[in-house]
Amino acid sequence: MRFSTSRLLRPFFVDVLVIILMVALALPILPAQASTLSPSVTAIKPEQIPEAAGKGSFVAKAVNLVGPAVVRIDTERTVTRRSSPDPMLEDPFFRRFFGEDGFPQAPREEHLRGQGSGFIIDRGGVILTNSHVVNGADKVTVTLKDGRIFEGKVRGADAVTDLAVVKIDGGSLPVASLGNSDQIQVGDWAIAVGNPLGLDNTVTLGIVSTLKRSSAQVGIPDKRLDFIQTDAAINPGNSGGPLVNDQGEVIGINTAIRADAMGIGFAIPINKAKAIKDQLAKGERIIHPYLGVQMTLLTPELARQNNSDPNSAFVVPEVNGVIVVRVLPNTPAAKAGLRRGDVITQIDEQAITTAEQLQTIVENSRLGQTLQVKVLRGDITKQLPVQTAELKDAA
Repeated sequence: MRFSTSRLLRPFFVDVLVIILMVALALPILPAQASTLSPSVTAIKPEQIPEAAGKGSFVAKAVNLVGPAVVRIDTERTVTRRSSPDPMLEDPFFRRFFGEDGFPQAPREEHLRGQGSGFIIDRGGVILTNSHVVNGADKVTVTLKDGRIFEGKVRGADAVTDLAVVKIDGGSLPVASLGNSDQIQVGDWAIAVGNPLGLDNTVTLGIVSTLKRSSAQVGIPDKRLDFIQTDAAINPGNSGGPLVNDQGEVIGINTAIRADAMGIGFAIPINKAKAIKDQLAKGERIIHPYLGVQMTLLTPELARQNNSDPNSAFVVPEVNGVIVVRVLPNTPAAKAGLRRGDVITQIDEQAITTAEQLQTIVENSRLGQTLQVKVLRGDITKQLPVQTAELKDAA
Protein backbone atom coordinates (compact mmCIF):
# COMPACT_ATOMS: atom_id res chain seq x y z
CA MET A 1 0.00 0.00 0.00
CA ARG A 2 1.29 3.40 -0.89
CA PHE A 3 1.18 6.29 1.59
CA SER A 4 0.99 9.92 0.48
CA THR A 5 3.55 12.11 2.25
CA SER A 6 1.40 15.22 1.81
CA ARG A 7 -1.55 13.51 3.48
CA LEU A 8 0.53 12.50 6.49
CA LEU A 9 2.00 16.02 6.98
CA ARG A 10 -1.25 17.99 6.49
CA PRO A 11 -2.65 17.23 10.02
CA PHE A 12 0.74 18.15 11.50
CA PHE A 13 0.74 21.60 9.79
CA VAL A 14 -2.82 22.24 10.95
CA ASP A 15 -1.86 21.49 14.56
CA VAL A 16 1.16 23.82 14.37
CA LEU A 17 -0.94 26.62 12.91
CA VAL A 18 -3.46 26.31 15.73
CA ILE A 19 -0.69 26.51 18.34
CA ILE A 20 0.80 29.64 16.75
CA LEU A 21 -2.58 31.38 16.74
CA MET A 22 -3.14 30.51 20.40
CA VAL A 23 0.27 31.91 21.42
CA ALA A 24 -0.28 35.09 19.40
CA LEU A 25 -3.63 35.74 21.06
CA ALA A 26 -2.06 35.26 24.48
CA LEU A 27 0.71 37.84 23.88
CA PRO A 28 0.22 41.49 25.04
CA ILE A 29 -0.57 43.90 22.24
CA LEU A 30 2.10 46.54 21.58
CA PRO A 31 1.09 50.23 21.26
CA ALA A 32 2.00 50.27 17.58
CA GLN A 33 -0.40 47.35 17.01
CA ALA A 34 -3.33 48.78 18.92
CA SER A 35 -5.06 50.47 16.01
CA THR A 36 -5.10 47.28 13.92
CA LEU A 37 -5.34 44.42 16.41
CA SER A 38 -7.41 45.67 19.30
CA PRO A 39 -9.77 48.64 19.35
CA SER A 40 -9.85 48.42 23.16
CA VAL A 41 -6.26 49.77 23.49
CA THR A 42 -6.06 53.59 23.32
CA ALA A 43 -3.49 55.08 20.89
CA ILE A 44 -0.97 57.74 22.07
CA LYS A 45 -2.52 61.18 21.84
CA PRO A 46 -0.60 64.05 20.20
CA GLU A 47 -0.43 65.98 23.49
CA GLN A 48 1.35 63.00 25.08
CA ILE A 49 4.29 63.24 22.64
CA PRO A 50 7.42 64.74 24.31
CA GLU A 51 7.63 68.47 23.70
CA ALA A 52 11.07 68.29 22.04
CA ALA A 53 9.82 65.74 19.52
CA GLY A 54 6.47 67.34 18.83
CA LYS A 55 7.32 71.02 18.59
CA GLY A 56 10.95 71.19 17.52
CA SER A 57 14.21 70.74 19.41
CA PHE A 58 15.53 73.05 22.11
CA VAL A 59 18.16 74.18 19.60
CA ALA A 60 15.49 75.38 17.17
CA LYS A 61 13.67 77.19 19.97
CA ALA A 62 16.86 78.88 21.19
CA VAL A 63 17.81 79.96 17.67
CA ASN A 64 14.32 81.29 17.01
CA LEU A 65 14.66 83.47 20.09
CA VAL A 66 18.08 84.94 19.33
CA GLY A 67 18.34 84.56 15.55
CA PRO A 68 16.50 87.74 14.48
CA ALA A 69 18.91 89.82 16.59
CA VAL A 70 22.08 88.34 15.03
CA VAL A 71 23.58 90.57 12.33
CA ARG A 72 26.28 90.39 9.69
CA ILE A 73 28.92 93.12 9.84
CA ASP A 74 30.80 94.03 6.65
CA THR A 75 33.74 96.42 6.91
CA GLU A 76 35.86 98.37 4.47
CA ARG A 77 39.08 100.23 5.06
CA THR A 78 41.65 101.89 2.86
CA VAL A 79 45.37 101.48 3.39
CA THR A 80 48.12 103.34 1.55
CA ARG A 81 51.26 101.51 0.51
CA ARG A 82 54.41 102.75 -1.19
CA SER A 83 55.28 100.89 -4.37
CA SER A 84 57.41 101.25 -7.48
CA PRO A 85 55.64 102.46 -10.64
CA ASP A 86 56.76 99.31 -12.48
CA PRO A 87 57.21 95.89 -10.84
CA MET A 88 60.13 95.17 -13.18
CA LEU A 89 62.07 97.94 -11.51
CA GLU A 90 62.06 95.92 -8.26
CA ASP A 91 64.76 93.77 -9.84
CA PRO A 92 67.92 94.20 -7.69
CA PHE A 93 70.11 94.47 -10.83
CA PHE A 94 68.24 97.53 -12.14
CA ARG A 95 68.13 99.13 -8.70
CA ARG A 96 71.89 98.64 -8.23
CA PHE A 97 72.61 100.00 -11.72
CA PHE A 98 70.39 103.08 -11.57
CA GLY A 99 70.60 103.70 -7.85
CA GLU A 100 67.89 103.73 -5.20
CA ASP A 101 66.99 107.37 -5.89
CA GLY A 102 66.15 106.55 -9.48
CA PHE A 103 62.95 104.80 -8.46
CA PRO A 104 60.59 107.12 -6.64
CA GLN A 105 58.00 105.28 -4.56
CA ALA A 106 54.45 106.05 -5.67
CA PRO A 107 51.67 105.77 -3.08
CA ARG A 108 49.12 103.08 -3.83
CA GLU A 109 45.76 102.67 -2.12
CA GLU A 110 44.26 99.29 -1.30
CA HIS A 111 40.68 98.65 -0.23
CA LEU A 112 40.44 95.86 2.30
CA ARG A 113 37.18 94.17 3.19
CA GLY A 114 36.31 92.13 6.24
CA GLN A 115 33.29 90.36 7.65
CA GLY A 116 32.09 89.32 11.07
CA SER A 117 29.00 88.97 13.19
CA GLY A 118 27.30 90.79 16.02
CA PHE A 119 24.01 90.92 17.89
CA ILE A 120 21.57 93.67 18.88
CA ILE A 121 21.20 94.32 22.62
CA ASP A 122 18.99 97.43 22.48
CA ARG A 123 15.89 98.17 20.38
CA GLY A 124 17.43 101.48 19.39
CA GLY A 125 20.24 99.71 17.50
CA VAL A 126 23.12 99.04 19.93
CA ILE A 127 25.18 96.08 18.72
CA LEU A 128 27.88 94.08 20.50
CA THR A 129 30.74 92.57 18.50
CA ASN A 130 34.51 91.99 18.64
CA SER A 131 36.96 94.87 18.51
CA HIS A 132 39.02 93.12 15.83
CA VAL A 133 35.95 92.87 13.57
CA VAL A 134 35.65 96.67 13.24
CA ASN A 135 39.23 97.73 14.01
CA GLY A 136 40.38 100.48 11.62
CA ALA A 137 37.21 100.31 9.53
CA ASP A 138 36.31 103.34 7.40
CA LYS A 139 32.88 101.95 6.63
CA VAL A 140 30.67 99.54 8.58
CA THR A 141 27.58 97.96 7.03
CA VAL A 142 25.13 95.98 9.17
CA THR A 143 22.71 93.48 7.61
CA LEU A 144 19.82 92.05 9.61
CA LYS A 145 18.41 88.56 9.19
CA ASP A 146 15.30 90.01 7.55
CA GLY A 147 17.44 91.63 4.85
CA ARG A 148 17.42 95.22 6.09
CA ILE A 149 20.74 97.04 5.68
CA PHE A 150 22.03 99.86 7.90
CA GLU A 151 25.13 101.99 8.07
CA GLY A 152 26.91 101.31 11.33
CA LYS A 153 29.00 103.63 13.48
CA VAL A 154 31.64 102.32 15.87
CA ARG A 155 30.83 103.97 19.20
CA GLY A 156 33.65 102.42 21.17
CA ALA A 157 36.19 99.59 21.06
CA ASP A 158 38.62 98.04 23.52
CA ALA A 159 41.44 95.95 22.10
CA VAL A 160 42.44 94.44 25.46
CA THR A 161 39.06 92.72 25.94
CA ASP A 162 38.37 92.52 22.18
CA LEU A 163 34.94 94.10 22.59
CA ALA A 164 33.25 96.84 20.58
CA VAL A 165 29.88 98.58 20.32
CA VAL A 166 28.38 99.51 16.95
CA LYS A 167 25.29 101.72 16.61
CA ILE A 168 22.70 101.69 13.84
CA ASP A 169 19.71 103.99 13.51
CA GLY A 170 16.65 101.83 13.91
CA GLY A 171 13.55 101.46 16.04
CA SER A 172 11.85 98.45 17.60
CA LEU A 173 14.64 96.17 16.46
CA PRO A 174 14.83 92.53 17.61
CA VAL A 175 16.96 92.15 20.76
CA ALA A 176 19.01 89.23 22.09
CA SER A 177 18.45 88.27 25.70
CA LEU A 178 21.66 88.36 27.77
CA GLY A 179 22.24 85.50 30.19
CA ASN A 180 24.60 85.10 33.15
CA SER A 181 27.95 83.57 32.22
CA ASP A 182 28.81 83.06 35.90
CA GLN A 183 26.12 80.38 36.11
CA ILE A 184 27.20 78.17 33.22
CA GLN A 185 28.89 74.84 33.88
CA VAL A 186 31.13 72.50 31.95
CA GLY A 187 28.87 70.21 29.95
CA ASP A 188 26.13 72.80 29.36
CA TRP A 189 24.84 73.12 25.81
CA ALA A 190 26.50 75.80 23.69
CA ILE A 191 25.00 77.08 20.42
CA ALA A 192 27.11 79.31 18.16
CA VAL A 193 25.18 81.62 15.82
CA GLY A 194 26.74 83.83 13.18
CA ASN A 195 27.84 84.24 9.59
CA PRO A 196 30.94 82.08 9.10
CA LEU A 197 32.74 82.09 5.76
CA GLY A 198 30.14 84.46 4.33
CA LEU A 199 27.31 81.98 4.97
CA ASP A 200 24.55 83.93 6.69
CA ASN A 201 22.54 82.67 9.64
CA THR A 202 24.57 79.56 10.42
CA VAL A 203 24.06 77.56 13.63
CA THR A 204 26.43 75.02 15.21
CA LEU A 205 25.91 72.98 18.37
CA GLY A 206 28.28 71.76 21.05
CA ILE A 207 28.92 71.92 24.76
CA VAL A 208 30.90 74.09 27.14
CA SER A 209 34.11 72.08 27.41
CA THR A 210 36.09 74.30 29.80
CA LEU A 211 35.64 77.54 31.73
CA LYS A 212 38.14 80.26 32.62
CA ARG A 213 40.62 79.37 29.88
CA SER A 214 43.12 82.21 30.13
CA SER A 215 44.08 84.29 27.11
CA ALA A 216 47.70 83.27 27.63
CA GLN A 217 46.71 79.59 27.33
CA VAL A 218 44.68 80.36 24.21
CA GLY A 219 47.74 81.97 22.63
CA ILE A 220 46.78 85.68 22.72
CA PRO A 221 48.71 87.05 25.71
CA ASP A 222 47.95 90.67 24.76
CA LYS A 223 44.34 90.12 25.90
CA ARG A 224 43.03 90.01 29.46
CA LEU A 225 40.27 87.45 29.34
CA ASP A 226 39.17 84.13 30.78
CA PHE A 227 37.45 82.45 27.85
CA ILE A 228 34.61 79.99 27.62
CA GLN A 229 35.93 77.01 25.66
CA THR A 230 33.46 75.15 23.46
CA ASP A 231 33.44 72.45 20.83
CA ALA A 232 30.66 74.17 18.88
CA ALA A 233 32.21 74.91 15.49
CA ILE A 234 33.47 78.51 15.29
CA ASN A 235 34.85 79.62 11.94
CA PRO A 236 36.08 82.90 10.41
CA GLY A 237 33.09 85.20 10.22
CA ASN A 238 31.62 83.85 13.47
CA SER A 239 33.66 86.45 15.37
CA GLY A 240 31.39 88.78 17.30
CA GLY A 241 28.37 86.48 17.09
CA PRO A 242 26.61 85.10 20.16
CA LEU A 243 27.25 81.86 22.01
CA VAL A 244 23.83 80.85 23.32
CA ASN A 245 22.57 78.48 26.01
CA ASP A 246 19.64 76.08 25.67
CA GLN A 247 17.23 78.86 26.75
CA GLY A 248 18.25 81.16 23.90
CA GLU A 249 20.21 83.50 26.20
CA VAL A 250 23.60 84.88 25.15
CA ILE A 251 26.33 83.53 27.43
CA GLY A 252 29.35 84.56 25.37
CA ILE A 253 30.72 86.33 22.31
CA ASN A 254 32.52 84.08 19.82
CA THR A 255 36.00 85.40 19.25
CA ALA A 256 38.88 82.98 18.80
CA ILE A 257 39.87 79.87 16.89
CA ARG A 258 42.94 77.76 17.60
CA ALA A 259 44.50 76.87 14.26
CA ASP A 260 46.38 73.95 15.85
CA ALA A 261 43.33 72.49 17.61
CA MET A 262 40.53 70.43 16.15
CA GLY A 263 37.03 71.56 16.97
CA ILE A 264 37.86 74.01 19.74
CA GLY A 265 36.68 77.61 19.87
CA PHE A 266 36.57 80.33 22.50
CA ALA A 267 34.08 82.96 23.55
CA ILE A 268 34.26 86.03 25.79
CA PRO A 269 31.93 85.59 28.80
CA ILE A 270 28.90 87.86 28.39
CA ASN A 271 29.31 89.22 31.93
CA LYS A 272 32.61 90.78 30.84
CA ALA A 273 30.78 92.58 28.03
CA LYS A 274 27.99 93.65 30.40
CA ALA A 275 30.55 95.35 32.65
CA ILE A 276 31.89 97.68 29.94
CA LYS A 277 29.25 97.88 27.18
CA ASP A 278 27.72 101.11 28.51
CA GLN A 279 31.11 102.82 28.62
CA LEU A 280 31.86 101.69 25.09
CA ALA A 281 28.45 102.91 23.89
CA LYS A 282 29.33 106.36 25.27
CA GLY A 283 32.69 106.34 23.50
CA GLU A 284 34.62 106.17 26.77
CA ARG A 285 38.04 104.56 26.99
CA ILE A 286 38.34 101.42 29.10
CA ILE A 287 41.22 101.77 31.54
CA HIS A 288 43.45 98.77 32.24
CA PRO A 289 46.10 99.04 34.99
CA TYR A 290 49.33 97.12 34.47
CA LEU A 291 52.74 96.45 36.09
CA GLY A 292 54.95 95.67 33.10
CA VAL A 293 56.25 92.14 33.65
CA GLN A 294 56.14 88.93 31.69
CA MET A 295 55.74 85.97 34.00
CA THR A 296 55.06 82.26 34.24
CA LEU A 297 53.91 79.73 36.80
CA LEU A 298 56.39 78.39 39.36
CA THR A 299 55.91 75.31 41.53
CA PRO A 300 58.39 73.48 43.80
CA GLU A 301 58.59 70.69 41.19
CA LEU A 302 59.38 73.10 38.36
CA ALA A 303 61.91 74.89 40.55
CA ARG A 304 63.69 71.60 41.36
CA GLN A 305 63.86 70.74 37.66
CA ASN A 306 65.39 74.14 36.94
CA ASN A 307 67.85 73.96 39.81
CA SER A 308 69.05 70.46 38.87
CA ASP A 309 69.91 71.64 35.35
CA PRO A 310 73.61 72.61 35.23
CA ASN A 311 72.87 74.96 32.33
CA SER A 312 70.18 76.89 34.17
CA ALA A 313 70.76 80.65 34.20
CA PHE A 314 69.92 80.97 37.91
CA VAL A 315 68.66 79.06 40.92
CA VAL A 316 65.07 79.78 41.96
CA PRO A 317 63.32 79.19 45.30
CA GLU A 318 61.36 75.95 45.48
CA VAL A 319 58.01 77.58 46.26
CA ASN A 320 54.61 78.25 44.72
CA GLY A 321 54.30 81.59 42.93
CA VAL A 322 55.04 83.24 39.59
CA ILE A 323 58.51 83.91 38.27
CA VAL A 324 59.34 87.07 36.37
CA VAL A 325 60.88 86.16 33.01
CA ARG A 326 61.14 89.74 31.75
CA VAL A 327 60.69 93.27 33.06
CA LEU A 328 59.64 95.73 30.37
CA PRO A 329 61.58 99.01 30.34
CA ASN A 330 59.96 102.25 31.48
CA THR A 331 57.14 100.47 33.29
CA PRO A 332 55.91 100.53 36.90
CA ALA A 333 57.69 97.20 37.55
CA ALA A 334 61.00 98.56 36.24
CA LYS A 335 60.68 101.74 38.31
CA ALA A 336 59.91 99.69 41.44
CA GLY A 337 63.03 97.57 41.01
CA LEU A 338 61.61 94.19 39.95
CA ARG A 339 64.14 92.01 38.16
CA ARG A 340 64.17 88.93 35.99
CA GLY A 341 64.20 85.82 38.17
CA ASP A 342 62.21 87.41 41.01
CA VAL A 343 59.49 85.12 42.33
CA ILE A 344 56.27 86.94 43.24
CA THR A 345 54.52 85.13 46.11
CA GLN A 346 52.12 87.80 47.44
CA ILE A 347 50.37 91.02 46.46
CA ASP A 348 48.86 93.04 49.30
CA GLU A 349 49.29 89.95 51.54
CA GLN A 350 47.25 87.79 49.15
CA ALA A 351 49.06 84.60 48.11
CA ILE A 352 49.86 84.38 44.40
CA THR A 353 49.92 80.91 42.85
CA THR A 354 49.25 81.57 39.14
CA ALA A 355 50.04 84.26 36.59
CA GLU A 356 46.33 84.55 35.80
CA GLN A 357 45.58 85.30 39.46
CA LEU A 358 48.17 88.08 39.52
CA GLN A 359 46.81 89.56 36.31
CA THR A 360 43.27 89.56 37.71
CA ILE A 361 44.37 91.41 40.85
CA VAL A 362 46.14 94.05 38.78
CA GLU A 363 43.19 94.38 36.37
CA ASN A 364 40.80 94.93 39.27
CA SER A 365 43.02 97.52 40.96
CA ARG A 366 42.62 101.28 40.61
CA LEU A 367 44.77 103.26 38.22
CA GLY A 368 47.70 104.67 40.21
CA GLN A 369 47.10 102.32 43.15
CA THR A 370 50.22 101.17 44.98
CA LEU A 371 50.40 97.41 45.31
CA GLN A 372 52.71 95.81 47.87
CA VAL A 373 54.49 93.06 45.96
CA LYS A 374 56.38 90.42 47.95
CA VAL A 375 59.18 88.76 45.99
CA LEU A 376 61.86 86.18 46.66
CA ARG A 377 65.22 87.04 45.11
CA GLY A 378 67.45 84.11 45.80
CA ASP A 379 67.55 83.81 49.59
CA ILE A 380 66.35 87.38 50.11
CA THR A 381 62.73 88.43 50.63
CA LYS A 382 61.79 91.89 49.40
CA GLN A 383 58.64 94.00 49.69
CA LEU A 384 58.39 96.27 46.65
CA PRO A 385 55.71 98.96 46.31
CA VAL A 386 54.56 99.11 42.67
CA GLN A 387 52.26 101.87 41.45
CA THR A 388 50.02 100.77 38.57
CA ALA A 389 49.86 102.74 35.34
CA GLU A 390 47.54 102.64 32.34
CA LEU A 391 48.29 99.91 29.85
CA LYS A 392 48.15 102.23 26.81
CA ASP A 393 51.23 104.02 28.12
CA ALA A 394 53.36 100.88 27.76
CA ALA A 395 56.09 101.33 25.21
